[in-house]
Amino acid sequence: MTPPLHGLVLLAAGASRRLGRPKQLLTLDGETLVHRAARLALATQPLDAVVVLGHAAEEVGAAMGDLVLRRVICAEADQGMGISLSQGLAALHADCAGALVVLCDQPALEAGHLLGLVALWRDRPEGAVASAYADVIGVPAVLPRAWFGLGEIRGDEGARGLLRRGEGVATLRCEGLSRDVDTAEDLSGATQ
Repeated sequence: MTPPLHGLVLLAAGASRRLGRPKQLLTLDGETLVHRAARLALATQPLDAVVVLGHAAEEVGAAMGDLVLRRVICAEADQGMGISLSQGLAALHADCAGALVVLCDQPALEAGHLLGLVALWRDRPEGAVASAYADVIGVPAVLPRAWFGLGEIRGDEGARGLLRRGEGVATLRCEGLSRDVDTAEDLSGATQ
């Protein structure tokens, strides 16, 4: 039996208002956060891969270099992460039975964790698999195709809201993912 195929949705449309500059373009070990997240997520070998861009779309898109992701421009990125997620999911190839949803601002993200999420999801592709950290479940996560059509997600709800409402969500623990980059203080410890 052929394993189910997944797509990748990399959310990179945010304005980084608290930081005051695009956090997608910050560097960690000489690599921009957006390039790093894309490279790690592509290691899962998705059938299709999209990056949702909004603020500083040209610069953020260019920072991905030669990595192959289709670009989806979210003109309504100011409305929050939910609209970016909706547009990314809608853009995926119809043969994707699920979507690996990844953010740019989790410096502890590793390819092994993403591969683990996809492997767990393949065992039960009708359900979701999420990362567990800091007493929450969230992204990165793999959402099943049945969740793609739940209507447009608005505001900053994003995938975490879907995961809270979903039943039987499997989890894979990675405490380091609780650390993200939102402010200048976060920047000093996360980038070089």
